[in-house]
Amino acid sequence: MSDYQNLTFENQDGIGIVTINRPKALNALNADTMGELDTLMDALAKDASVKAVIITGAGDKAFVAGADIAYMQPMTAVEGRAWAKYGQAVFNKIENLPQPVIAAVNGFALGGGCELAMACDIRIAADKAKFGQPESSLGIPPGFGGTQRLARLVGKGRAKELLFTADMIDAAEAYRIGLVNKIVAPEELMDAAQAMARKILSRSPLGVQVCKAAVNEGLDTDLETGVAYEAEVFGLCFATADQKEGMAAFLEKRKANFTGK
Repeated sequence: MSDYQNLTFENQDGIGIVTINRPKALNALNADTMGELDTLMDALAKDASVKAVIITGAGDKAFVAGADIAYMQPMTAVEGRAWAKYGQAVFNKIENLPQPVIAAVNGFALGGGCELAMACDIRIAADKAKFGQPESSLGIPPGFGGTQRLARLVGKGRAKELLFTADMIDAAEAYRIGLVNKIVAPEELMDAAQAMARKILSRSPLGVQVCKAAVNEGLDTDLETGVAYEAEVFGLCFATADQKEGMAAFLEKRKANFTGK
């Protein structure tokens, strides 16, 4: 992996830890940070040694407090559209990584930070974390996929309330409405994220990847098309070593030894 100025990456026994590392700016997403995320996601998509990914923020205040307002303020309409398209493309890469991605939300996840967390597959939050899409108070909507992912996660009505009011909610409310999967004490956050990652890694890598692809594909289409896609990938898995091993292990009452093939 390359050297980065605005984030850090570490491969811990197959779990890739990505840390947005601009704590003095509350890890706000500027162009350089987005560029490094873009490069890293391309590398991770090709790195078979990384089986799961955790994304978090440096420091104890913020996951990502948003996109860099000072960077965006002077943009023209054309520049604003290009910035939104670029941010969406980077977050789409996160959502579509073959590996499962867990957001470990350690503090403020506002604007682009909330959008980053929503692009991940699973969100675990410290109990002091705060979430929100405050863009309407700035005269804009979310631009990195927030209007779409938020509604898909919490429903249209709750999403519109958060988007229209620009309100910030705490971790307990985020859990209640389905925005986060789990809440833990701040000091337990990374242990909880890594424990979940290790549990996922104990399952069939191909099985997990196919589940992720089926959910992502299905949510973008109607139910009939989604279940048709599910049937196709279900059938294809019967040509894999993981399927043979997983079912044999079940019948033989032993632990499966998956190879991801």
